[in-house]
Amino acid sequence: MKLSLDRPVKIVVIGAGGTGGYVIPHLYRIAYASGRPCRIIIADGDIVEQKNLIRQNFAECDIGENKAQVMAERYSEVFGIETEYIPDFIENEQQLFDLLKFERQYGSSLKPISILIGAVDNNRSRIMCNNVFKKLDDIIYIDSGNGEFTGQVICGVKMSGRVISKPVASVYPDLLKDTEKFPSELSCAERSVSAPQSIAANVFASSAVISMLYHLLIEGNLRNNRITFSSRKLLMKTVA
Repeated sequence: MKLSLDRPVKIVVIGAGGTGGYVIPHLYRIAYASGRPCRIIIADGDIVEQKNLIRQNFAECDIGENKAQVMAERYSEVFGIETEYIPDFIENEQQLFDLLKFERQYGSSLKPISILIGAVDNNRSRIMCNNVFKKLDDIIYIDSGNGEFTGQVICGVKMSGRVISKPVASVYPDLLKDTEKFPSELSCAERSVSAPQSIAANVFASSAVISMLYHLLIEGNLRNNRITFSSRKLLMKTVA
């Protein structure tokens, strides 16, 4: 797909932990380097804990702070971009829809487009993102998912109401049948149990997301919409 180099974008990142925490610093840098009108909003209701320091992009001074706030405040000001964050889990379709829609034109005659980055670890949130993707006419939805060593990044694209590239739920329709809970619905015991992930897999996933963002925002041309990877095999490849 092609994206005009001066087309305004609004970027909403859902999840500032395992993968999102490595995407966000580079996202601000790429947005700054692109020279295009950009608005970035980070959303996550989670708090930094000691255990997060093992594989997430936080330091001891962040413990007890909201993840979205830490990431937004740390990196937005460095590049002169307005600091915007939501210290809550986004679990409502209408709320996400309202976040992604445009309420101003950013001084450009070009029609703006929204970019949703899903750095979540549950399919309930992916179902919500997929439903909002279907409702919007112009949206780019980049979803990242991984296990301990392997994963994939899929970019769904919709322009003027036409699906140009399928979103993650169309590639993996079984996730629409998932009945797991939203993060805020989990008990303390359930929260303490999570699928194994490694810092290597999180960094691989973030690299794939960053690569897509670079080609979209800097070059205005994304040729590959699906990437799979294995951090154990040191392998990353595009899928037709």
